[in-house]
Amino acid sequence: MHHLPNLLTLLRFLLVPPVAWLILAEAYGAALLLFVLAGLSDALDGFLARRFAWTSRLGALLDPLADKLLLIVSCLCLSLVGLIPWWLTLLVLARDVLIVAGAICYRWRVGFLEISPSRLGKLSTLLQTVLVSVVLLQASLLPAFAALRLPLIALVVLGSLASAIDYVRDWTDKYRRHKDST
Repeated sequence: MHHLPNLLTLLRFLLVPPVAWLILAEAYGAALLLFVLAGLSDALDGFLARRFAWTSRLGALLDPLADKLLLIVSCLCLSLVGLIPWWLTLLVLARDVLIVAGAICYRWRVGFLEISPSRLGKLSTLLQTVLVSVVLLQASLLPAFAALRLPLIALVVLGSLASAIDYVRDWTDKYRRHKDST
């Protein structure tokens, strides 16, 4: 049973291609269903890992990768079908590239970096998830949700920028403390 969180993470990886295909096929209701299923699997695997201490190094690495892959692919596909602007997808992708590049640079210059999501990072991911969900919901069932798209886009932009700045500031502070202690 202690492998169940990792199996749920694997399920999220496996759901990425069907979600992408359904968005590109403009089957937004089915895409929404799988996207929500992926979100529920993420919540369940996190709960199980914390509640029963079914954690692993592999799970700690794969879980955020599965989440990011699902969000990035969903944003790319939604941009391809014209439901969200390309510049927003590029901003979300640029934030993630900045975080990975910053972690690699820190590791190269200093050494081990304990990577854990910041509150702003979690908020940014939540806002992206809500945006994708609302866009899919609006495209499939509730056209009235279109009024939420622009405010959510603005929140995703603010969340992404704030999160990127927060990570850069945090790593800069850690680097300075490391440099001062050597």
